[in-house]
Amino acid sequence: MDLTTIIGIIAGIAALIGGFLWEGGDAGGLLQGAAALIVFGGTAAAVAISFPASRLKRLPQAIRTVLVPVRSDNEQLIEDVVNMSMHARRAGVLALEPQAVSHENAFLREGLQQVVDGTDRDVIRQILELEMAKVEQEYEQHAKIFDSAGGYAPTMGIIGTVMGLIQVLGSLSEPTGLGSSIAVAFTATLYGVASANLIFLPLASKIRARSELETLTMEMLLEGILSIQNGENPQLVRRKLETFLTDTDGYSDNEPRMREE
Repeated sequence: MDLTTIIGIIAGIAALIGGFLWEGGDAGGLLQGAAALIVFGGTAAAVAISFPASRLKRLPQAIRTVLVPVRSDNEQLIEDVVNMSMHARRAGVLALEPQAVSHENAFLREGLQQVVDGTDRDVIRQILELEMAKVEQEYEQHAKIFDSAGGYAPTMGIIGTVMGLIQVLGSLSEPTGLGSSIAVAFTATLYGVASANLIFLPLASKIRARSELETLTMEMLLEGILSIQNGENPQLVRRKLETFLTDTDGYSDNEPRMREE
């Protein structure tokens, strides 16, 4: 579980509510069922209209991408690639066939299998770059769902506020209740703007950040695979791959993206 996402959302909501209470507001005034129905129900409907059912069925996977990152130990992957490079220089690339079948990283398995099969270098690069593009596209499709929700939610909030004001203007004969009625009407705008900027748009950004990390890992492995095929010196391979290391502690969603044959 990615605690930073959960903590960030909770902290953001707590900051808004805390600031409201600090100014003397009543917490009960923020709980408006009609406003929540208009904003979140309307947003969900707009998103459903915007995307085909096949894309919406993958929404649970998109949420899992945000909340349950899988640790990809890039330093260990470098060690594995360097050891494979040493083994291939001593015994030939065909000796890597067991790793091409059993290694836990699916992208690396795919590349090693192409090397063992004697596939041309340019073809290997093309195949693996296509796989990388597919992963990036999948992440982007996930992010666009949340981007869409983040765009619709504030608009639905405004719609809810306008609907509330219509009701207020229809009851001008009772001026004593206008203040509270207007406050209730603007709650919808609060729900829309807050949910967009605290939940939907940040989740889209987090998905794109995951995509960048995974793509970086795949680029590193691609260079390692091609280096093994070229029979490069293992220490040179290590120095080349270590340029891909960052301070992100290796978090990525690498393995779940590759499909098993």
